[in-house]
Amino acid sequence: MNPDQAKTVIGEDVEISGNVKCENDIKLNGKLNGDLTCGSQAMIGNTSAVKGNMTVETVSIMGQINGNITAKDKIELKSTARLHGDIRAKRLTVEDGVTFVGKVEVNPAGTSAGAPAQTKAQEEKSADDDSDATDAQGKGVFRR
Repeated sequence: MNPDQAKTVIGEDVEISGNVKCENDIKLNGKLNGDLTCGSQAMIGNTSAVKGNMTVETVSIMGQINGNITAKDKIELKSTARLHGDIRAKRLTVEDGVTFVGKVEVNPAGTSAGAPAQTKAQEEKSADDDSDATDAQGKGVFRR
């Protein structure tokens, strides 16, 4: 997204407490204490700070985010991005210098990944094995 083409621009001197929802491109340079839902492209500027979750089509992040991000298409983490939260998208780009703490799910096919199915032999072995399993520290280990 060209930053000059965003229909909605929130300046760096603006602080919003509450959720923001828009259908068109948005550029955020200020602070948001709430969730952002955008049906198009979002740009989170390097002066921005978001404390909340984001659901977007595409997002480019240069500022600070404390929350989870779900993008229908792409997440771009620019070199100045600071992200604490989980992200999920079809595509992801990460520049050198990014700080990211969280989990990532990138799935170009856009389908949910499920656990692999057990074979009939594995199911029977699990049913026949009645012994209690323990790990190295003596704690119980869950078995299916």
